[in-house]
Amino acid sequence: DSVGVIDISNFAKYVCKGPGAETWLNSVFANKIPNSIGQSCLTPLISVYGGVAGDATVTKVGESEFWIVSSGIAERYQKRFFNSVELPPETTFKSKTVDMCGFNIAGPKSREMLQRLSNQDLSNNNWPFMHSGQLSIAGVECLALRISFSGDLGWEIYCDAEYQEIIYKTLIKASIIENGGPVGSRALMSLRIEKGYGSWSREYSPEVWPHESGLEKLCKLDKDFLNKRALVENLKNEPRERLVLIKLDEQDCKKSNADATGGEPIFYNGEGVGRITSGAYGYNVGMSLALGYVKDVSAGDTVDVMILGEPHKGKILKAPPFDPEGKILRG
Repeated sequence: DSVGVIDISNFAKYVCKGPGAETWLNSVFANKIPNSIGQSCLTPLISVYGGVAGDATVTKVGESEFWIVSSGIAERYQKRFFNSVELPPETTFKSKTVDMCGFNIAGPKSREMLQRLSNQDLSNNNWPFMHSGQLSIAGVECLALRISFSGDLGWEIYCDAEYQEIIYKTLIKASIIENGGPVGSRALMSLRIEKGYGSWSREYSPEVWPHESGLEKLCKLDKDFLNKRALVENLKNEPRERLVLIKLDEQDCKKSNADATGGEPIFYNGEGVGRITSGAYGYNVGMSLALGYVKDVSAGDTVDVMILGEPHKGKILKAPPFDPEGKILRG
């Protein structure tokens, strides 16, 4: 109901700069790269065999400069993909993961908190979803992106790592005034599952095809990009399984005093049909939730999820229980 501050400095961060930056990024990532300053896009990175090698947010921050954010644990793995595409002359691509820190400010009061700190108009008309700009916080120039992995109204704030402490203390102090405070990774896990957001190494991996994980709409086949041919071949086939969001039975979870965490098998009419990839209790929506891959079942079907060796009834949801139409996120 208020605002939380999440340290996201562990995210992988890059800067691509130079006259060929946009062309190079378009040749690497599957989505079309923004061509207007201040715009962002979410884009998959396609693996050699047409799977999901990663997902990234790409933002155009200058005439020939882009800011890229991806999974921190995948940085070394994804380096091989970036290195496989030659950079154009006078164009650079550099990691800023160590040099820059980051914070996610999320929640219903995130806008008014940041407006008070920066004295800027952060209204939806002036600063819409998936747009970026510069904010001055505690005298420090920060890059602010109107995006949020929590699924709630929010911003991601990035600045030089030397200012991490002063920015963190400033944000925490401001959040406490709004009856908010720091938020940990477990809470972030719960929030993104309420929204049905996938995460690298759990829902997204090279073994998973984009049209199995719900990322196919972010792959633009009217342009060329890394490993496009392998992706096109996979798209000719029906999905082997699909990513779904499951609401677990309240009484079953109370009886076991447990939620799904990942790795639990899923059964339908006694047959194994899939596996859980992530799970948590959703405090905003008051239900135990899990993401997982299944085959031969649809929204509305009831499945059994084996948690601690005991079957827990679960219903496959048609839409995420939190902000299913994205009105809060984009509001």
